[in-house]
Amino acid sequence: MVDLHTHSTASDGTYRPAELVRLAESEGLYALALTDHDTVEGLSEAISAAREAGLRFVPGVEISVKFEGSGHCHILGYFVDPKNENLRRTLSLLQQAREERNVKMVEKLRSLGVEITLEEVAARAGGGEIGRPHFAALLVEKGVVRSPEEAFERYLRKGAPAYVPKARLSPEEAFSAIRAAGGIAVLAHPVHLRLSPEELTRYVARLKEFGLSGIEAYYTDHSPEFTALCLDLSRRFDLVPTGGSDFHGRNKPDIKLGRGLGNLRVPDECYDRLYARWERERAALSLA
Repeated sequence: MVDLHTHSTASDGTYRPAELVRLAESEGLYALALTDHDTVEGLSEAISAAREAGLRFVPGVEISVKFEGSGHCHILGYFVDPKNENLRRTLSLLQQAREERNVKMVEKLRSLGVEITLEEVAARAGGGEIGRPHFAALLVEKGVVRSPEEAFERYLRKGAPAYVPKARLSPEEAFSAIRAAGGIAVLAHPVHLRLSPEELTRYVARLKEFGLSGIEAYYTDHSPEFTALCLDLSRRFDLVPTGGSDFHGRNKPDIKLGRGLGNLRVPDECYDRLYARWERERAALSLA
């Protein structure tokens, strides 16, 4: 199995990067990517652990980008250099905006009668980037809601009373930062865009103009029909089909590494083709 979409304690997962690598090894994964939200802070630890384990590892990042529509758009950057100053500077701006967002969400929750502090939420994050799953976990712990799903539905989802919009890059800015760090860009979980097949085709064509290299075809929320659509788009636009579970550990307990909700199996060749595309594009850039 391959899992090219996972999260660690560096963002909103519950496994440390090295623990995630060891779990992937124990599950017999062929390859693993760590793609934390708007941060590369967990990559050095994961790279060292993967080298020790002899596991094929892809250093990655997941970046939120601006999108006009009812859904949301994330771009996965693969094979990025975690020490690249351009990428780190860009992500630092997003992290500062995230910190401001967290303060506003605490204020909104308190105005709704929920006794909560930013320090309590930070403690749930364990030193990593604070995200809405940490808010949800704390609301469950305090007995405000019965489950993380209820927390999102009542307070944290888009349009809910405690929701605060997230700072996002333009697609061009995200692609530029990924390329500057030596990586390639892939469209994450396109089902979450909430577009019709025709609209998705036009959107993929637009991203292709910016330098899109792949599309996440295999994803646990994708129906067989939607996966087939993504695979067709990968052929039409010369994109690498990738896939992953979006594993977050205990923050999304139903999603298992490499298996998602039990309906996911990403072919090994997804890693092989992704690696080959990265090498090809890297060689083209060096000759330019």
